This record gives sequence, C-alpha cells and structure tokens, in this order.
Amino acid sequence: MKKLILSSIAGSVILLSCGPKSTAVTGPKYTSSEKLAQGKTIFENSCSRCHKLPEPTKHDNQGWINTLSRMAPKAKLSDEQHQMVYDYLISVNKK
Repeated sequence: MKKLILSSIAGSVILLSCGPKSTAVTGPKYTSSEKLAQGKTIFENSCSRCHKLPEPTKHDNQGWINTLSRMAPKAKLSDEQHQMVYDYLISVNKK
C-alpha cells in the first residue's frame, strides 16, 4: 500500500513539473505609452484570430486577469505579451 501511495505522489510531481512555466499576471506592470500600444496591437491581432474582440469595459481588473489567464495560452502569448495586453485593457477600462 505504501508503494502505491508513494508511486502516486511521485507520478503527480512529475506530471506537475511538466506543465507550462508561465507566471500569472497579478496586476499592472507597464505604464509607458509604448508598452500599452504594443499591448493594444497584440490584443487586436491575436485575439481577433478566433473571436470578436471584447470591449475593454467587459471586465474589471480581476475579471481580465481571469479571462486572460485562460485565453493567453490559447493565443500562444508569451508572459510579456500577456502582461502588455492586460495592462492595455486596464488602462482603457474605467471599472
């Protein structure tokens, strides 16, 4: 029984270590107009490939964190691109 438990734990650790190594966006980072413009361009080009672009006012800051955490991997955004899109969206969102 102990071997089964230890094997299960070891297998879980191995599977978790093979997952994506992205850092989650937890709040704003970039405020320069250059980075915000890049975020807008990435948002417009990457997100519109699969669906109509949502209005930045659709979510509050936490809502965008949740949405982008789900969508950024699908759009194959790097951590920096993910952050720039988030920062752009909250910069034009007044919620």
